[in-house]
Amino acid sequence: MKSDQNELLTRIGPGTACGAVMRSYWQPVALVDEFDPALDPRMAQRPVKALRALGQDLVLFKDAQGQFGLLDRACPHRGADLSFGRNEGDGLRCPFHGWKFAADGRCMETPAEPAGSKLCERVRQRSYPVLEKSGIVFAWLGDEGTTPPPFPAFDCFAAPASHTFAFKGLWQCNWLQAFEVGIDPAHPSFLHRYLQDEALENIGDNAGGKQFRSASAGDAGGERWPMTRIMREFHQPEISFEPTPWGLQLTALRPMTEQLTHVRVTQAVFPHTFVIPLSETLTITQMHLPVDDTHTYWYTVFTSFGGPVDKEAMRNQRLQYISLPDYIPKAGRHNNWGFNAEEQMTRTYLGMGEDDINVHDQWAVESMGPIQDRTLEHLGTSDKVIMANRRNLLKAIEAVQSGGTAPGVADGAQAGAIAGPDTVDGIAPAGTWPQWWREQARAKRDKAPWAAAATPAVAA
Repeated sequence: MKSDQNELLTRIGPGTACGAVMRSYWQPVALVDEFDPALDPRMAQRPVKALRALGQDLVLFKDAQGQFGLLDRACPHRGADLSFGRNEGDGLRCPFHGWKFAADGRCMETPAEPAGSKLCERVRQRSYPVLEKSGIVFAWLGDEGTTPPPFPAFDCFAAPASHTFAFKGLWQCNWLQAFEVGIDPAHPSFLHRYLQDEALENIGDNAGGKQFRSASAGDAGGERWPMTRIMREFHQPEISFEPTPWGLQLTALRPMTEQLTHVRVTQAVFPHTFVIPLSETLTITQMHLPVDDTHTYWYTVFTSFGGPVDKEAMRNQRLQYISLPDYIPKAGRHNNWGFNAEEQMTRTYLGMGEDDINVHDQWAVESMGPIQDRTLEHLGTSDKVIMANRRNLLKAIEAVQSGGTAPGVADGAQAGAIAGPDTVDGIAPAGTWPQWWREQARAKRDKAPWAAAATPAVAA
């Protein structure tokens, strides 16, 4: 890749070409949990939080009615930081001169001005539409006056609160390298390789905390295989992809015998989301918010097609590795991401822990540097998905620059074709795997207590 292309794809601040594409989509900007006093005691007295998204400084607050408001952080009077404002229930007041703003940006008071002043009527702070979905606060950061596209009806947003759990974490790197690790079908056989398998009966309902430890769907000769064994023993997948209304459907085949093949179908949702199977009944939908050019928050929604999720247990599993209130990983460059040489020789391929694979991905993307220099890459056949996604991103930038519509979920005309999308990880009959995986996806959906009315979304 040429240097100017790398710059084009990675810079996301106001006025940049890729930033304009990103502002065509709803963006996750906070967890609803971040306003829970049980997790952050400060929120009991003052539910106000400074945040940064797409290179913009913003302030998110909750009013007395429990509604969120999202404003530019610099006060329009003299530029003081509104994240230190007084939350007065019906609005946020700047402590510098007392100017007060409602959640919709209306200037409510300018108390230092003379009686009868009309200044307040001429001032408005930029506000942004927000909505809550599956424990995440999403914001529309498009140009003022533009209309957001319909919110996508994906499974992770259609499932009830009882069957979803949301979490997040900060990575010290550019958004694109953070996203690319998740859509890479080859990397689990190496980066997430376990040198021994755990007994499947020890996993049970704990799949949400032991990624890749669960069993693949189907069996080989009557034997259930854990994903870890398949990824380790069959490390040269046959990778393919096909376009979908939301992005790309990715397929990785790992032939096991003449009769059986392992098939893993995942989804790349343009511009920065992927959907992967975690077990036979759990999926992960992971979004990557560009905080700025060199920081990225990943937001993950775990969706259950079986029973309700245990949110407290899933949260506690992850709080071992993440520090509140800003969801910063405890591992990082400062401590070599927890690297253990003895573990690397005896238990895992990487040597950075067995229970939380997020640190594996974190090392991969942070060790590249804040913004990966793609001019130094030597891509191979196994990188075909990475190359296809970059081509799509370049096309999207060109379309938006020429006044067109960004693709996928930003295109309202595609809304009716966007649902699901389905995933699978399983051992299939080699000759009929395309039919097999679709049957597995439909069966999973049919068994879900909440998904009966949802439309399966499988690429033709």
